[in-house]
Amino acid sequence: MICKNYIEFSKGNIPLILSVPHGGTLEIEKIPNRQQGIKGIDKNTIEITREIIEYIQHKSSTDFKDPSYVFCNVARIKIDINRPKSKAFNKESDLASSIYLEYHQRLKELIDFNLKSYNKSILIDIHGFETEKRPHGFRDVDIIIGTNNLESIIGNKIPKRDWGKNIRGRMVKNFIQKGINIAPGHHLRREYVLKGGFITQTYGFNQIEKSQALQIELSDRVRILDKNLRTEVVRILGEVLYREINEPI
Repeated sequence: MICKNYIEFSKGNIPLILSVPHGGTLEIEKIPNRQQGIKGIDKNTIEITREIIEYIQHKSSTDFKDPSYVFCNVARIKIDINRPKSKAFNKESDLASSIYLEYHQRLKELIDFNLKSYNKSILIDIHGFETEKRPHGFRDVDIIIGTNNLESIIGNKIPKRDWGKNIRGRMVKNFIQKGINIAPGHHLRREYVLKGGFITQTYGFNQIEKSQALQIELSDRVRILDKNLRTEVVRILGEVLYREINEPI
């Protein structure tokens, strides 16, 4: 096992895993910097994820529910966990390779545990984005949900009219009801939608039956600028996920 300071993880007692690959700030000198791709930190994503975990724990005080989690504490300029191994770090670094492999091994072990114990698994991969960097012409939003066009949460294609009848749809509905802009918000709109990266593509339903994976992107307003918005986002995600763990896939 590598140094526990590099990767933090815990096995919970419900079929929910929270993953944060880009929230780390630790710059290990012996690991060379990556030269290509995005290198910035998704600031406060680890802290917000802890708040979601605490919300679920407190809500379930009578029957304590504890989500699993995996956090990478190493800065993305050193390792990008959400990319294929061949593009994730400098190939000369054995330490970077070990950290990368352990992160993904932990995810695999937790998913396998969930499937064996609960016959389902939900993986939420939490990221951040900057509102000013969205492409021109797209609606301003604070939450973006990526599911690889639903392939990472549903095992078969469904009509667009049924796209809202799943975990993604329930998240969208709850955020819209509270006036928080989210994409996708409506299947007929031109939305700024990120499909989901390597983690959702690797561990979603299209690759592992009954394993649902969603990438959730939080704006800088949620993560940094607006404390009230952050509190409401944590509450909504906590409520939806708390209910979701009791629903069959």
